Amino acid sequence: MNSAELPKSGFLAQASSELSTLLDSVATEVDLEEGEVLFEQGDEGDALYAIISGSLEFSILSREGRKLSLDVMRPGALFGEIALFDPGTRTATVTALEPSRVRGVKNGDVLSAIRSKPELAIDMIQLAGERMRWMSSQLNEQVFLSMPARLARKILYLTLDGSENLATLPLSQSELAEFVGATREAVSKTLSIWKRAGVIESTRGGLKVLDREALQVMADLHQI
Repeated sequence: MNSAELPKSGFLAQASSELSTLLDSVATEVDLEEGEVLFEQGDEGDALYAIISGSLEFSILSREGRKLSLDVMRPGALFGEIALFDPGTRTATVTALEPSRVRGVKNGDVLSAIRSKPELAIDMIQLAGERMRWMSSQLNEQVFLSMPARLARKILYLTLDGSENLATLPLSQSELAEFVGATREAVSKTLSIWKRAGVIESTRGGLKVLDREALQVMADLHQI
């Protein structure tokens, strides 16, 4: 089977054609069976990955030791970009939800290739700048959005695969508080208000979204 190219999406959309060719030339493929772990939270990471086929779940362990599912990514998605520039500890565990294939680009391989084409180092610096700007925008959201807006956005995001008007989220109030950087008491107060308004309802071990449109309105409020 011919190797697929790295997708020109995410932060790689800003890569020059020359840099894209270089990254493709050093990429290697990894096949995963259903349930197989690509890497675990806390592992040392030194590679960027792109999903070619299948789907991968990203999860962390809460302070209570419970698994929290952060995201599910599918073909075309990129992850682990920081390791391409600065290898370090993985912040989440990645598990295949079905037979999947990814392409990985290791930091060391990229640096070795750039030594033979030093002019591409400028492209890498520009790519790193794009990533830093994205991280800055994420930090601004955390700092300047009100806690209810952050909570609404997180609930909407985590229930994206649910039905349009009814989606269940199996997370405790303490776990939601960890996601949005707030106290459990603050989250509990906000959820109580939304429950009285008919936006959500409590379920055993979580909550159910009843009115996504109303939740989206709350997510779009930017006042602190």
